[in-house]
Amino acid sequence: MKEAILQEQLDQKQVRCHVCNLRCVIPPGKRGVCGVRENRNGILYALNHGKTIAAGIDPIEKKPLNHFLSGSWTYSFATVGCNMHCPWCQNWQIAQGPKPQKPIEGVDISPQEHVERAIQHRCLSIAYTYSEPTIFIEYALDTMKIAHEQDLKNIWVSNGYMTTEALTEILPWLDAANIDYKGPDEGVYEAYCGGRAQDIMDNMVQMKAAGVHLEVTTLVIPGINDHENQLQAMVDTIKERLGTDVPWHISRFYPAWQMRHVPVTPLETLRLAGRMAREAGIRHIHLGNI
Repeated sequence: MKEAILQEQLDQKQVRCHVCNLRCVIPPGKRGVCGVRENRNGILYALNHGKTIAAGIDPIEKKPLNHFLSGSWTYSFATVGCNMHCPWCQNWQIAQGPKPQKPIEGVDISPQEHVERAIQHRCLSIAYTYSEPTIFIEYALDTMKIAHEQDLKNIWVSNGYMTTEALTEILPWLDAANIDYKGPDEGVYEAYCGGRAQDIMDNMVQMKAAGVHLEVTTLVIPGINDHENQLQAMVDTIKERLGTDVPWHISRFYPAWQMRHVPVTPLETLRLAGRMAREAGIRHIHLGNI
């Protein structure tokens, strides 16, 4: 546990969290939407600090990052918790596990130990992934700073819904990111995830402008964001805001968590999105989960 950064004290010992764009106002004894940031007597604490729920060695292409340190291994870790609640979540056991006021699970591993493990396994980078690194930003930052001292690169695999203030904190230490972008349809985010597409795209633009290597992943889900008009809107928005050089990973959906009744994405849908992207001049297109 660690006192949270980016908190604002309010009346009646309430606290506003400024880590993600939900900007939760949290009464004493309660937690934010993420399930891991708790108001204790008017002070916000990150309960998941130092509590690793998953760690492993992955090919960097699994993040997926196909154009950054290609062919290398990355040391990956996460805590529990997420600021979104996508019903198709592939890692729902850890991302949604602490909601609402459930115990914070995980093994005590220090930032220094994470870096040592990465070096021991000859990884070139550390990836903050599996759940949502924004909600373990204190833990990630402590690790990222040590990683840079040891010439390791830092990678975030994120939903991209951090605040501008949080992004300012991480940008000096961030080398690459893969952002999960569900498309520009605000209705999809509002109905299923909790968030705003515009804020996420703005963050990606800021990352790219800061020199962070950026790749984008879109999970195409039948009946949610697979209509031809939605796919075209994705292509147009990525081209207009990010340019044609940012790699786009078009990922196949498989039934998971609360959407086990939804069928697997037809391959032809992914190919259609790929053709649209190619016709728009997007240079790096990758079909995933196939």
